[in-house]
Amino acid sequence: MNCNYIKVCAATPEIRVADVDFNTEKIIDAINKGVKNGARVIVFPELSICGYTCGDLFLQDALLLSVNGALERICKATKEYGAIVFVGAPIAVFGRLYNCAVAIHGGRVLGVVPKTYIPNYGEYYESRYFVSGASVAYNSISVAGCDGVAFGTNIIFAAENNPRLTIAAEI
Repeated sequence: MNCNYIKVCAATPEIRVADVDFNTEKIIDAINKGVKNGARVIVFPELSICGYTCGDLFLQDALLLSVNGALERICKATKEYGAIVFVGAPIAVFGRLYNCAVAIHGGRVLGVVPKTYIPNYGEYYESRYFVSGASVAYNSISVAGCDGVAFGTNIIFAAENNPRLTIAAEI
């Protein structure tokens, strides 16, 4: 009996700080395993493509370009899959850097959800690198070779083949 349940996979692959190529391979491997085991929603940790502790490397164009290329690779690798995948990535938009959850399905980026609460106390120093997405004034960006990608904190992803499945993301 189906009972309208879907499998959700929370994946935590091995990550190397600022080693985007290594991390991307581990992410793609985890996606492949999740799909093989029937997962329809696969979620990765915050900043999983580059690692959470990149520090001032977040401000380097080389890292951000590498992350964009990684998102393109993940899109290509998942083109034939029916699962929706959420990966964590730093995304630069109009000169501002956001800590984001990137939703990928069917070989393209569906949407990008920026983090709203940026901690800045104790060991957390995120406001040095990231701005909050709470007051985002634009709703469409280009990322990973995809134009017109939804960008904002109020995105709800609805499955075309299952009208009862809707998903939102928050970091």
